[in-house]
Amino acid sequence: MGVFADVYAQESTVRFGGPDAVENQIEEDSREKKAVIEQRAAQTWFDWKKGMQEKHGLSLGLDYTGVYFNADSSLDKDTASSGIFRFFGSWDLVGKGTKNTGAFVWKVEHRHKYGDVAPSEFGLGHLGYVGLFEASFSDQGTRWTNLYWRQRFNDGKVTLVGGFLDATDYLDVFVLGSPWTGFANFAFSTGTYTMFIPNDVTLGVAAGAMLSDKMYLIGGLTNAYSDPTEPFDGIDTFIDDNEYFTSIELGWTPSHDRIYFDNTHITLWHVDESEKAGAQEGWGAAFSYVSFINDKLMPFVRGGYADDGGTLMQKSLSVGLGYQEVAGRDLLGVGFNWGEPNETTFTTGLDNQYTMELFYRFQLAQQFAITPNIEYLKNPALNPDESQIWVFGLRARLAI
Repeated sequence: MGVFADVYAQESTVRFGGPDAVENQIEEDSREKKAVIEQRAAQTWFDWKKGMQEKHGLSLGLDYTGVYFNADSSLDKDTASSGIFRFFGSWDLVGKGTKNTGAFVWKVEHRHKYGDVAPSEFGLGHLGYVGLFEASFSDQGTRWTNLYWRQRFNDGKVTLVGGFLDATDYLDVFVLGSPWTGFANFAFSTGTYTMFIPNDVTLGVAAGAMLSDKMYLIGGLTNAYSDPTEPFDGIDTFIDDNEYFTSIELGWTPSHDRIYFDNTHITLWHVDESEKAGAQEGWGAAFSYVSFINDKLMPFVRGGYADDGGTLMQKSLSVGLGYQEVAGRDLLGVGFNWGEPNETTFTTGLDNQYTMELFYRFQLAQQFAITPNIEYLKNPALNPDESQIWVFGLRARLAI
């Protein structure tokens, strides 16, 4: 997401996915940035990748990201750290050179913790905080995230994907919500804690279409439960278990070339009861308003409501802004969240919880950025002995 204004303004094809969708991530990583160290290392490698894309329609990406957190108070461990190596790509096999391409898309990862605790289990398991820090950073080892076919129609204004999906690639998308380049706390990402999120590499279909120059529609149906380490087991569960997650989103954008960072949308979702996912049947609604002012300032208001569904919160509201003085350079983000813990997931009578996060991403080199952040947690709902906790974090990402 590092470049606000330029990422998709030059493209006539509508990109419905979020900043972490494979093709969007590759596009962003390939762009030259106004970094502290302007000279790009390994230029031959990037020239080779560009040639493969132009000649054969094959786009490749590699990155490694490490994160570290330290809390000033905890129930148990007060630090968490983890790293993820990712190999991802897309291969245009149909309609190369047109706007109606069909592509095979994949992403495979290795997720590993550095110490005793992975960030994904830090909040709930060790701080008594109803929330997630860098939710992707676990200790799962080698696993899949994406393995699907993507097809565009109608001069790129309609996109259909089918296969093993990551629902957060198309669901309630928010450009600042990427755990790789934006906010670390999931309160500022998909669903703001009030949405059931299927595991990655979940079998299903999703589609997005521009209904007019400004209105768009995105919908999907996937397995409610999946195992990223055994993705093909999802074929049997999809057919036999009939436990699905469905969503539909109606949105407005000033123009299709600004859909990525300037939009207002409402998302409705439903999840079937799933024994494997540990989820009660439930439904909910989310809303999002994001505007990009003078191609520098990005205020946002996002929130949601959940009726069961195993969500962390039953009501949530996030507000904040991002600021980038020079496109492709450093990025400042600040966000505030209020949340009401889900009574059916936890218990009744828990305090409302408040979260603040401030981060600053330094673009040190063309392919390397570090992002320190600080979070203030007020009334951690599962830790009644603490009225507040400060969490300090650091993220480093190398993209080649």
